[in-house]
Amino acid sequence: MKAAFVTDVETVEVKEIERPVISDTEVLIRAKTVGVCGSDLHLFRGTHPFRHAPAILGHEIAGEVVETGSAVTKFKVGDRVTVEPQVGCGTCEMCRRGFVSLCADKKVPGTTKWIGAFSEYFNAEERITYPLSDEISYETGTLAEPLAVAVHTVNHARTKSGALVILGAGTIGQLILAFAKWKGYSPIIVTDTAEFNREFALKHGAAAAFNPLEQDVPAEVKKLTGVGADLVIVAAGADNILDQACQCARKCGEVGIVAMITSKIPFYSYAVVFNEIDLYGAMCYEPKDFAEAVDLINSRKLELEDYVTQVVDGIERTQEGLELLSRKTEPVVKVLIRMAE
Repeated sequence: MKAAFVTDVETVEVKEIERPVISDTEVLIRAKTVGVCGSDLHLFRGTHPFRHAPAILGHEIAGEVVETGSAVTKFKVGDRVTVEPQVGCGTCEMCRRGFVSLCADKKVPGTTKWIGAFSEYFNAEERITYPLSDEISYETGTLAEPLAVAVHTVNHARTKSGALVILGAGTIGQLILAFAKWKGYSPIIVTDTAEFNREFALKHGAAAAFNPLEQDVPAEVKKLTGVGADLVIVAAGADNILDQACQCARKCGEVGIVAMITSKIPFYSYAVVFNEIDLYGAMCYEPKDFAEAVDLINSRKLELEDYVTQVVDGIERTQEGLELLSRKTEPVVKVLIRMAE
């Protein structure tokens, strides 16, 4: 089968490799669509904290079951599915507490433990495989994984209602907006330097969208809310982003960080102390978040079809898909690679 490897900085090569051999508890999936994630760009650019070339990218997948292990009971050949791309060790403290994403020995795609999803066939444990409704396209089904990140980020907050500011309106920021709007947060304010992203957010329910390069975001937030936001979520990595988040939050407000900020940035932490702001991080998702995301998609409680803005046909064009997201030469929310019809 074919698989797309990152072999060097911003270099992808498609190679022939052996198809995965599944265990008794796994299914083999023929990949239909695979999403290009911001974390994939870290490997593509050579800045990922633990994944290094050569490696097969990809972990956002929708496809068709083509083989089942002897112990599999929930799926059959022909079923349409998506996958929660993480398997905890099951025995560490974090796994015992239900925090699979924090397991130090978890298995994730694109490592020596598990093939990446930019391959024609992908193996997955039955327990982390989820059915997709026949009414849902593979393209929309692929959004389950990034939506699960948004679900986890919002659900992690102690603040369950009120004014919300989302700093950064890329894929995750937009999906946080969609989920938070469905949960009832109001008003929801977003920021982004890209005009298309701001317009997309306004079209999908944001009360306001500001350009942080041209507007005083904390001042604008206070104009709209009076005292500042109850919750601020950081979904971008500008140098001043944490200070801006604290300036947007009200006293005793809350700031959540989901952005993968891998370089050191300045941060005036006294603002957290002075205003008694709660600060939390959101790492991926837990199984309950992924299950909720799949349900939101299958039930059409969230209509996400237009969040897929680019579909690149063919595994041979994986590099093109990565470059689309990396360079943003055209308006983009989510880029997918269509692996098969």
